[in-house]
Amino acid sequence: MVYHGVVRNGVVVLEKGAQLPEGTEVRLEPIAPSGGVAAGGPTLAEQFADIIGTVPDLPSDMAENHDHYLHGAPKR
Repeated sequence: MVYHGVVRNGVVVLEKGAQLPEGTEVRLEPIAPSGGVAAGGPTLAEQFADIIGTVPDLPSDMAENHDHYLHGAPKR
């Protein structure tokens, strides 16, 4: 059986009428994002804006061929 609820003040509150015996083990799986871009949080570019572009003298194709430069894989 699947129960639905929401988190309020750090506690999961089950939907009306749903009851589980005290001590019942449960598994929680969020069904909606609680942070990040979808919830209005900062993008990765915004989070790392202070360090983006700070490493000098990288090859122009570093992003595409990082496995080549780091591990010796063939270039793409």
